[in-house]
Amino acid sequence: MIMTHPEKSGPTASPQSAPADTPCSDAPTGAGTALKLVLRRVAIDTYRENVAYLHRDCAVYRAEGFQALSKVEVRANGKRILATLNVVDDEHIVACAELGVSEDAFDLLGVADGHPASISQAEPASSIPALHRKISGERLSQEDFRAIVHDIAEHRYSKIELTAFVVACNQNELDREEVYYLTDAMAASGRRLDWRERPVVDKHCIGGIPGNRTSMLVVPIVAAHGMLCPKTSSRAITSPAGTADTMEVLANVELPMETLGEIVREHRGCVAWGGTSHLSPADDVLISVERPLSIDSPGQMVASILSKKIAAGSTHLVLDIPVGPTAKVRSMPEAQRLRRLFEYVAGRINLTLDVVITDGRQPIGNGIGPVLEARDVMRVLENDPAAPNDLRQKALRLAGRMLEFDPDVRGGEGFAIARDILDSGRALAKMEAIIDAQGAKPFRQDQPHCGGLSFDVLAEADGVIIGIDNLQVARIARVAGAPKVQDAGVDLFHKLGERVAKGQPLFRVYAEFPSDLEFARQACARSSGYTLGTADEVPLRYVEF
Repeated sequence: MIMTHPEKSGPTASPQSAPADTPCSDAPTGAGTALKLVLRRVAIDTYRENVAYLHRDCAVYRAEGFQALSKVEVRANGKRILATLNVVDDEHIVACAELGVSEDAFDLLGVADGHPASISQAEPASSIPALHRKISGERLSQEDFRAIVHDIAEHRYSKIELTAFVVACNQNELDREEVYYLTDAMAASGRRLDWRERPVVDKHCIGGIPGNRTSMLVVPIVAAHGMLCPKTSSRAITSPAGTADTMEVLANVELPMETLGEIVREHRGCVAWGGTSHLSPADDVLISVERPLSIDSPGQMVASILSKKIAAGSTHLVLDIPVGPTAKVRSMPEAQRLRRLFEYVAGRINLTLDVVITDGRQPIGNGIGPVLEARDVMRVLENDPAAPNDLRQKALRLAGRMLEFDPDVRGGEGFAIARDILDSGRALAKMEAIIDAQGAKPFRQDQPHCGGLSFDVLAEADGVIIGIDNLQVARIARVAGAPKVQDAGVDLFHKLGERVAKGQPLFRVYAEFPSDLEFARQACARSSGYTLGTADEVPLRYVEF
C-alpha cells in the first residue's frame, strides 16, 4: 500500500503549565504588549470545527482587534491550525494568559497542556469570490472547486461560509460536470492510497435503511475468494448504527493506516473506521454541516461517496441504491436519475461502477443498533437457522456482483460462488481472522448482552403489516441510546406482508438507562412506525438484481 499526502507529526514538547486561576487584573494590557500565551485544552467537542478561546480581558485579544467568530491562526511547536475564535468571560474556562482550543484542534496540534502558543489573524480564504459566485447561481470551473475544497480542507471557512456553500450547491443544483469537479477536488484534498494491484473492490450503500449491515458479510466473502477489499466505513451521525459502530462490537476499528495496510495485505480485507485515514477530509467537514440541515442533494452525495472511494484506492465499486416509501430514494425514476449521475462521474474518474437498485421498503435484518446488528451478522456467517434471510440474501447478491469484477468469474456466476463461500464456512473463518487481526472483543451472538431495560410494542389490531417506516424505527432506536450505547436498539419480530393479531409484539426496544427507555416509549406512543392493513395493500418491491 502506497500513501500519498502523508500526515506529519511533530515532536511533543515538555508541558509548561500556567495557573488556571491567574487573575485577569494581573495580565499586562495595552496595544502592542507582548504576552506569552500557553495552550489549554478545553474539553468541548465542536465536531469537525477547530475552535479557539480567548478571555475577553486578554491583552492579545484587545491589542490585535479580534472579533468573536473571526478566523484565527494558532501556532504551537512548529504546527499551525486555523480556527474560529470564541470569546469567554469565565477565567475558569480560559485565563487571561491562556489560549484555549477545542478537542479536535488540540489533537491536531499534538502538544501537551501548557505548551507555549501564539495566535494571529488568519488570512481570508482566497476562494471566497468563487463562493459568492456560486451563491449567485453561477456555474463554477474546475479551478474554482479546487480552490473552495482546498480552503474547506484547511478549515479556512467558518460554519456560516460552509453552510452558504452547501445551501448554494443544493439550491442551484450542480450540473454533472460540476459534480465531477467537486468529486475530483475532494479526492485530491487529502491522503490517497495506492494498493498496487487491480481490482481493489468496495461496496457502498447510500444509506437510510436501518439494520443494513451487508458490508460486514460482503467483505469476508469477497476476501475469502482472494479479492482485495479494504473497507473503511463511517460511524453513525443520525442513524442508530454505522458499519464501524457495529464492527466495533466485535473488534477494534480505530487503527493506524499502517496497521490496516498490514491486515489487508495478509487477510485481503478489513472493516475499520475511516476517520483516522485522512481520506477526502473536506467531505468530513461538509458532512458536519449537511447533516444538521438534513441536506443530501444528489450532487453532494455523489461527490462525497466517490471521492472517498477514489482516495481509498478503490478501482471497482458496487453501489447499493435502496428504493422505498421511507428510503432516501422514493421512486424508480429518481433512482435511475441518480444512477446515471453516479455512472457519469465514476467514468470521469476511472472508477468501474456497478449500481444495484434494491428493496428499501423496510429495515434489513432483525436488529437495529450495534449489538443487535452484530448478532444478525454473526448468525448469517454461522449459517444459524435464526439468521435473518433478507440480510443473507441481499449480502449474497451484492457479494456476487463484486465477485464478477474478477476476470475469472463469468457474469451471472457470482451469486453461486458467494453462496458456496458462505455455506462452506470460509466466510466465517475469514471474518474471524480479520476480527482477530484488528483486535477481537468478547461477544456471544447466541446470548448478546442487550440493554438491561426493555419493553414490547404491540399490534393495536388484527391485520397484515403493509408499512414499516424506516425513519421512525431508526428514530426509536436512536432515542433508546443507539449507537452510543452499543446494546440499545430495536429488535424486530415481524416484517412486511406478515399477519399479526391484536396484542402480538411487533418489536422490542432495549435501553440501558431509564431516561432513554422513557424517551423511546414516548416516540413509540407517537408512532410505532408500523402500519396494518390488508394483503393487497403491501407496497410493491423495487429491486433490480
